[in-house]
Amino acid sequence: MKRALIVVDVQNDFCEGGSMGVPGGARVASDIAEVLHHWAARDYDAPDYAHVVATKDHHVDPGDHWSSEPDFRDSWPVHCKVGTEGEAFHPNLDPQPFDAIFLKGEHDAAYSGFEGVTGGVALAAWLREREVTDVDVCGIATDYCVRDTALDAAREGFTTRVLLDLCAAVAPETGEAAVREMVKAGIRT
Repeated sequence: MKRALIVVDVQNDFCEGGSMGVPGGARVASDIAEVLHHWAARDYDAPDYAHVVATKDHHVDPGDHWSSEPDFRDSWPVHCKVGTEGEAFHPNLDPQPFDAIFLKGEHDAAYSGFEGVTGGVALAAWLREREVTDVDVCGIATDYCVRDTALDAAREGFTTRVLLDLCAAVAPETGEAAVREMVKAGIRT
């Protein structure tokens, strides 16, 4: 068994002060950074990850996903635009020892990290090439990109766990609904 950690979209625009700031985003960035610090140092109590990867919203022109009058379900304010500070990892997280960063959504919404690529290789293929069987998922936001990444991980056949202490939701009610949906799909939380 090889386990990987997938850190989902811990970017400036999704943390407090960003165009779509999620309450608790900066804390999540800091808490994930602490876990990664122990992992990189190979501390005795560090998580046993074979690989640690990250995903990033990386929008050039995602069409109707951006709107000046967003409905906050299918359309959103401009966020994570390529070349802006909003697309960067939150400073509490960056720099970190990621084995790979998967960019998603240049021209579409792309909620799931499994829509992301690095060097032309999709996340699922990258993990399989390294014989990963299990994944832990954390990041922002529990009720959108974390949920979709976890659900796709399970669909792809990876044993999947979401580290809720290392996640932040847009809203409590949608975060709770996402957790129920993930548990129903066989994902551990």
